[in-house]
Amino acid sequence: MSLPFRLKMAKLKAEAFLREEGLGALPIDPFAIAASRQILVQPKPDTEDGVSGMLLRHGNDFGIMYATYVRSDGFQRFSVAHELGHYFLDGHVDHVLKDGFHESRAGFVTADPFELEADSFAAGLLMPSAAFRRMIGRRDPGLGVVSELSDDCRTSLTATAIRYAELTGDAVAVVVSTGGIVDYCILSEAMKTLPGLAFLRKGSEVPGGTATATFAAERENVLGGADIDEETLVRFWLGGSSNAKVREQTIGLGTYGKCLTVLSSDTIGQTELEDEADEEADLIESWTPKFRR
Repeated sequence: MSLPFRLKMAKLKAEAFLREEGLGALPIDPFAIAASRQILVQPKPDTEDGVSGMLLRHGNDFGIMYATYVRSDGFQRFSVAHELGHYFLDGHVDHVLKDGFHESRAGFVTADPFELEADSFAAGLLMPSAAFRRMIGRRDPGLGVVSELSDDCRTSLTATAIRYAELTGDAVAVVVSTGGIVDYCILSEAMKTLPGLAFLRKGSEVPGGTATATFAAERENVLGGADIDEETLVRFWLGGSSNAKVREQTIGLGTYGKCLTVLSSDTIGQTELEDEADEEADLIESWTPKFRR
């Protein structure tokens, strides 16, 4: 089974769980879900930097600990949802709990397929596709809608932006960078329609001359949560020959030390994404797991 398919299935399994449990109203509460399975959840203030959470097992009893070194409600909720992914997804308990506990590093930056699956489960659990698409509605594309969705779902800006790029029908690119170096770049399906795109790779520099490059060069902008809103040409970021204009919005993520950039256009790739609801429903029906109770 390919990794992209596994990640898609992890999201769909999370959404199937929500339907099975009758959980439709946002925001979804991962702490309540854990409690419904008698999983003890506690904060772990002394967790080392980089460790977002832990799943523990003693006999048939499970526990979750989440890091508090990042003082973000969205980060902590996603961390708990990530550990629930390890708990619910097939094969994860046996794989990750060989020593009775497992430390996770949520955030879509690892190559470990089990961690990526747990991240995907968390995204599907906290930001289910049907509700998320409804909330996108006819709102103008860009960082503004990401911020609104983040508030609605009580998820971090970064996790919300990634899900937004996956589900929007608009042309969007989400770039997360640290110190002017790209951590990752995610394009929406509409943005991918541009010919000759040169995908930004992990470890590459934020394109020179862009407003974001100038913004990120001032550490105070990042730590202080400052933001910019500019207009640029898409080729300055993604190459190709198109002279299409995009909105370039960047915000500093404070103590994370990172920048979140959202490039958006309401003219590129105007064909809306085909509604995949029926296809996903069939897929869910054939793969719906029996969740632990």
